[in-house]
Amino acid sequence: MHNWFECKVAYEKVMENGMQKKVSEPYLVDALSFTEAEARIIEEMRPFISGEFTVTDIKRARYSEIFFNESGDRYYKVKVYFITLDEKSGAEKKTAAMMLVQASTLQEAINGLDKGMNGTLADYTIASVTETLLMDVFPFTAESAAKAGKTEA
Repeated sequence: MHNWFECKVAYEKVMENGMQKKVSEPYLVDALSFTEAEARIIEEMRPFISGEFTVTDIKRARYSEIFFNESGDRYYKVKVYFITLDEKSGAEKKTAAMMLVQASTLQEAINGLDKGMNGTLADYTIASVTETLLMDVFPFTAESAAKAGKTEA
């Protein structure tokens, strides 16, 4: 089970025209706590940002699944309703779940979700697809554990 945290990082970004601009960009990190999320985002961002940066906000992000696509350059939040039948009353029951899909276009995000859900037995409908401002996602890996000086359980 993943615990996702959205971390906002503020820093001076060098724009294409050479000017510096103060920006605040959101990133998604897999961590066990707010403290670990802050430590992980600092560790992940350090090689990419020259100069000082600060973590301005950390909040829990509730994604039940994330579908990665290396060719995608954006992240789309997809709200899905799982449809189940209540055996006692026979009524349909909808359970909402949020998923994140990496893709280049809206249609590619929908296709990525369908591909990721292929083979599951659950019936679902897509309620909404919205592009997020997320710059990158850092899942927990053995490499990130080694960086933090931890061992995998």
